Amino acid sequence: MGAAIAPAPPAVQALPVASPRGRRVWVWLWPVLGLLLLLLIAYFVTFLGPFASLVGLVAALIPYAVVIATVVLIDRWEPEPKGLVFFALAWGGIASIAFTLLFDLALTFVLPERNDFFSAVIQAPLVEEGFKGLGLLLVFWMGRRAFDGPVDGVVYGAMIGAGFAFTENIQYFAISTIEGGAASLGFTFFLRAILSPFAHAMFTACTGFALGLAARRGMKAGRAIGLAAVGYIAAVLLHALWNGASFVVGGGLFEFLGYYFVLQVPIFALFVWGIVMLRREEARLTRERLGDYAAAGWFTPQEVDMLATPAGRRTGRAWAATLPGGRSKLMTTFIRDAAALAAARQRAISGRDPQAAHDEHVLLARITTTRQALLSR
Repeated sequence: MGAAIAPAPPAVQALPVASPRGRRVWVWLWPVLGLLLLLLIAYFVTFLGPFASLVGLVAALIPYAVVIATVVLIDRWEPEPKGLVFFALAWGGIASIAFTLLFDLALTFVLPERNDFFSAVIQAPLVEEGFKGLGLLLVFWMGRRAFDGPVDGVVYGAMIGAGFAFTENIQYFAISTIEGGAASLGFTFFLRAILSPFAHAMFTACTGFALGLAARRGMKAGRAIGLAAVGYIAAVLLHALWNGASFVVGGGLFEFLGYYFVLQVPIFALFVWGIVMLRREEARLTRERLGDYAAAGWFTPQEVDMLATPAGRRTGRAWAATLPGGRSKLMTTFIRDAAALAAARQRAISGRDPQAAHDEHVLLARITTTRQALLSR
């Protein structure tokens, strides 16, 4: 019997992990969301019926998938913790909708004679953006160590908006199916899923942008909420501008399309341009912060160029894929840890995160270990 052969060592040592404090959802919120979800399901089945609700659900999945995929692309530079992202989606799709319905029910007893203009242009923007904004404030507070700047705020805000639009679309599509069958459903789908799938994501992203700006500047809670209120006002105005279209141009489809292309398309284009500019600023800040570590000897200038530009990252992954065994996953880890290190450095500079030094220590250890694994023979 031959001598036993020891197993080969792993390609990379176990990497240290930073503390999850300030990056996770409060546990007690999940049962609350679960209860609200059950109430929403009961509401849809009772008032819309199982069949119409199922049709609405299937139809709503299409724009929902498009919006989520787009927001994930925006978040690729420094991805947010999955738990917080999932909470943002759940808050938008469950809590914001449930609280909006409850508020509307309560308001019915106070103002039973509300007209359509008040409900659509005043009540809906104020109430819906308020409850969505509340979810953003929760993410900002719970995930304060993962809420680093405007891009993060836009991502969390857009996720909450996407969740809200998903559940709202289920209701609209179900009602259209009940009232007019396939033709009515197709028209509503065209308006909400083709012309405006990003509407709610854009509205709430305004509040998220303001909170992200507060985080980047290291503002205290009071000033951060004040800046968030400015973003909330922008979200309400955009929401009211969209909801008010039918009152401005009348009920004709061609008049609405004219309003849409003249006003809403430029707003969407401006929003896309803003996202591109924010991503560029995030890359610039990553280069600047990693440059601090390069000056201290932790990175070479060539590594900073690779880690702080989209082209450099693509080149790095392509190079890692040619190494023995294919090491593109290791390179992805190296890139993401470097982006997180830059964010930790920025939090330390702003003074808003007392645990930034601990994150820095952990991330430098991870980066050193991953680099060794990448370059090993």
